[in-house]
Amino acid sequence: MSSASSHSTAGPDRRTVVAAVGAAGLAAALTACGSGDDSAGTGSAATGAASDGGGTALARTADIPEGGGKIFKDQGVVVTQPTAGTYKAFSAECTHQSCAVGSVAHGMIVCPCHGSEFSVADGSVKKGPATKGLAPARITVSGDDIRLA
Repeated sequence: MSSASSHSTAGPDRRTVVAAVGAAGLAAALTACGSGDDSAGTGSAATGAASDGGGTALARTADIPEGGGKIFKDQGVVVTQPTAGTYKAFSAECTHQSCAVGSVAHGMIVCPCHGSEFSVADGSVKKGPATKGLAPARITVSGDDIRLA
């Protein structure tokens, strides 16, 4: 006849459930943030080697300035030309907090969120807070065409 008996159930209390849901969400977020670090399917970028097509068309070689680059937001890559005729590609996702890089200028790929800068030559960190370089992406260069591999 006491209302206390209706409250005792054989299950986790509310705090336990809320903590478990929060931990699961945190684990999912951390997994998503780390997915750009060791992505399958990435590899060294092309350096002007000819290929016979395939992949998504990105640009013409004339579209990529020497010493600079161009960001392809829809494909999530940045293509650079560190020296004449050498083309590189990297993930456009900053390794600091997964922001999209915003510009390529003065030999650097720049993240607008916290100011990290990466080399157009190899994607390495030149200015933090990022501590890991941009992941390489695969491209092919055939004639004047640059494509995702």
